[in-house]
Amino acid sequence: MSLTMYQASIPSFLRMLGNLSAILDKAAAHAEAKKIDPSIFINARLAPDMFPLSRQVQIATDMVKGCTARLAGIDVPRYEDNETTFAELQARIAKTKAFIESVNASQVDGSEDRQITLKFGSKELSFLGQAYLLDFVIPNFHFHLTTTYAILRHNGVDIGKKDYTGNY
Repeated sequence: MSLTMYQASIPSFLRMLGNLSAILDKAAAHAEAKKIDPSIFINARLAPDMFPLSRQVQIATDMVKGCTARLAGIDVPRYEDNETTFAELQARIAKTKAFIESVNASQVDGSEDRQITLKFGSKELSFLGQAYLLDFVIPNFHFHLTTTYAILRHNGVDIGKKDYTGNY
């Protein structure tokens, strides 16, 4: 039995967004319990030349909402990228999950050979749908999820691998 494009993307996106939300809940609770200004975590980064946690979450959600829309052949929702609190980041995750859940399997399946073109300023990247999902979106999504996890773990939030992967 072969795996469809929907099966290879949407369930995992939703699961990992749920795990991200749970990690941010733990970070907010940690900040409150330790009397740490939450903006310390929101603006934290692993290295001076890396994006802060807020941008990591924004990019992770952008990856999966963009992928879902492009594979389904519909417009990509636009977000403001102005979140500065845990509550605002949680709202962004919830909005992303709601969008992804609104797309059904018949819209995504069969998109393996759909031409996907991304523009980054003057640079353009072109993919077929399957390569876009497997070689671009999934690695980038997990990079930004992992970086979010690492920023929080580095700053003392009590999270571990099970928080990242979730319960089975």
